[in-house]
Amino acid sequence: MKPIGPEGTVGPRFERASEHPHERVLSASHAHAHAHGHSHAHPHGHSHAHSHEGAHAHFGPPAPSSNARLAPGAGKGRILFLDTPSGIAGDMTVAALVDLGVPFEVVSAAIDCLALGGCRLELVAARAGVIGGSRFVVHVEGPQPDRPYALIDRLLEQAPLEPAVATLARRIFRRLAEAESEVHRVALAEVAFHEVGAVDAIADIVGAAAAFVHLGARVVATPVPLGRGTVECQHGTLPLPAPATLLCLRGVPTYDSGLAVELVTPTGAAILATVAEEFVEWPSFAPEQVGWGCGTRELPSRPNALRAVLGAPLGARTSELSHVVLEANVDDMTGELTAHALEALLRAGALDAWAAPVTMKKGRPGLVLSALVERARADSIATVLLTETSSIGVRHVAASRTERPRRMVEVHTEYGAIPIKISEGAFGPPLLKPEFDACARAADRAGVPVRTVLAAALAAYRGE
Repeated sequence: MKPIGPEGTVGPRFERASEHPHERVLSASHAHAHAHGHSHAHPHGHSHAHSHEGAHAHFGPPAPSSNARLAPGAGKGRILFLDTPSGIAGDMTVAALVDLGVPFEVVSAAIDCLALGGCRLELVAARAGVIGGSRFVVHVEGPQPDRPYALIDRLLEQAPLEPAVATLARRIFRRLAEAESEVHRVALAEVAFHEVGAVDAIADIVGAAAAFVHLGARVVATPVPLGRGTVECQHGTLPLPAPATLLCLRGVPTYDSGLAVELVTPTGAAILATVAEEFVEWPSFAPEQVGWGCGTRELPSRPNALRAVLGAPLGARTSELSHVVLEANVDDMTGELTAHALEALLRAGALDAWAAPVTMKKGRPGLVLSALVERARADSIATVLLTETSSIGVRHVAASRTERPRRMVEVHTEYGAIPIKISEGAFGPPLLKPEFDACARAADRAGVPVRTVLAAALAAYRGE
């Protein structure tokens, strides 16, 4: 069996057999009535079910999301808002982000890097009450072993994941492990994830990390509703919110949902607390795309779904002295070395880099090499400037900038998929700029002028 994408596409296969087969704790018979909606594994041995599907069958079967596919970095300079009226779980997070427009192959490719066995991924159209959305399903075929935290962390560290994805996934698991360590009063190295370590939960966390990194947006979320009551798990009867869930939510604003169900799972809590930078009822932004991640269990007073909204901050974004302009004077560098230095600065994270001719002391011709950088990265990029040039000093000039809100979309042309940067805001008509490097590669493959691909990309965006 292979992963099935949102349009029936087949993804990579997960076939490596487990080294230590054990009977899997989670099964259909373990999906308790209190559960919030997904059937994924968690550290206490309890499963959580999310959902509303089937409550409004008169709407007919839901269709897949029609949102535009979001290119890498589409969220840079934008807000990704996670609206959690029904709580949050790992599978709902992945589903909401893919429904929003993150390509499903971004998720499946990241999980494929782990070479896990007995795992099949599926994204299906679903409903939460009257709302159409997506559901992310991890089919686990065959028994899975318990996995200690150290093994999971080593797996994520050694897998050929994009570094930012591996780092984020490890931070999420670390938060879970620290919570479990505190709940059970054992050393971190002794924490064993009976269920969070299961294949399906690893897939949730790695898939979510890949989607967040793909977008690159600033994540904002609502305060989190918590359920009441108790839950039966491997460790006996525990109060809701589950002890590890509550510890994962340290510093996160919460409120009483009034429901005797589990609304927030340990995995969902760890993901949210790790990625969200701010918690508000609603941010000041202009929504652009909306995605819904559905659960599998009906809630009595609300649709069981997580809403993800991507949008632009209102107006221009101006931050006081948020940036630094680095400058270095040189009078003994060739054009080739200068070009190499500018490329090195951009690779290191400079937002822009340039060289301007000047007349230096004693009438010597020279250059000023400059780089615009975020204040937090000024020292590291100044090191690159000194390393790659003949200058013996770098000036730091504090600066702020007004930014036109921008986003990335991906259009499909006869020459392939092309990302387009769209700059908007209260500054007149939007500016459209196809990514030149992608157009150049496509033109080279097709044997046509790059202007032809540029024109095709713009026409595709405008629906011409």
